[in-house]
Amino acid sequence: MELVMLSGGVLVVPVLAFITSFLFWPGALLKVYNWYWRQRLGLVVRYSHSGSYRFCYSSRGKPGGATPSLLLLHGFSATKDMWLPVVKYFPKNQHVVCVDMPGHEGTSRTGLEDYSIQGQVGRIHQFVQSIGLDKRPFHLIGTSMGGNVAGVYAAHHPADLCSVTLICPAGLVYPTETEFISRLRELEKSEQEESIPLIPSTPQELDDMLRLCCYTPINLPRQVLRGLLQNRIPNNGFYKEVFMEIVGEKSRHSLQENLHLIKTPMQVIWGKEDQVVDVSGASVLQEALPHCQVELLESCGHSVALERPRKAANLIMNFLSAQDVDNENTKKVS
Repeated sequence: MELVMLSGGVLVVPVLAFITSFLFWPGALLKVYNWYWRQRLGLVVRYSHSGSYRFCYSSRGKPGGATPSLLLLHGFSATKDMWLPVVKYFPKNQHVVCVDMPGHEGTSRTGLEDYSIQGQVGRIHQFVQSIGLDKRPFHLIGTSMGGNVAGVYAAHHPADLCSVTLICPAGLVYPTETEFISRLRELEKSEQEESIPLIPSTPQELDDMLRLCCYTPINLPRQVLRGLLQNRIPNNGFYKEVFMEIVGEKSRHSLQENLHLIKTPMQVIWGKEDQVVDVSGASVLQEALPHCQVELLESCGHSVALERPRKAANLIMNFLSAQDVDNENTKKVS
């Protein structure tokens, strides 16, 4: 009896329920935490449809403000919620849309044709049309796999965009290869899908993945790690399908192959200590697109949104402000 009563006779069942959830269902608790964070930031989860295909996204604000709308594309095996730390530092009146990429979280899971980079570009274009985001040029932001998709989107749908930000994008031919990329070559030859470093199945593998993606070690409580793993493991089969598709011959260098088509003003943000895709990719983008603005972050790895959210948000908003000034000057000259 003493376990569920306080001295005044008040039941503490809600507290015990919380503790029990944390101990036995940490994955569910993490989802509640993300819900709470979205509430604090004013983000609302919504759904849109293109035929029978469903998109899940979170958004805040309305289009048509002083700055363009922002559409954010997450990386492989992440969700729209990975952007929460960055959204925190955007102006509160900024129109923001964070979408779950094809097959991820609440967006429809179909087949391999949607998981190639070109397939993802097609689906994101459908999403943009489904919510009417293309009625006014918007700013597209993508990281890692999402950066690959964002770059190819800019090449094929330039009329939709006013500008684009690529954060540590995949899809290039990197002058310097990371150990991770070298390992992928070996995986492709041996087809040992079980050994993919970004698809952990044990606490140790999850810890290794976090160390691979972050320059500064993230010391998370054991139960939080359990929660992360608990939420990921049911999707590991799907993640393997997507991974083998985006590193396959058709998608591996999609961004590189489309660079010559990109005319949209571009910003590049890259962690200097990226161990997933090497920062030398920034020089590839700058050589192909001399007018792109490159920002290299000290003491930062691949997960810029997690390690340097305030810096990333400020760089993006400053870039948009500079683009607005350039456009005004161009109008005056003409």
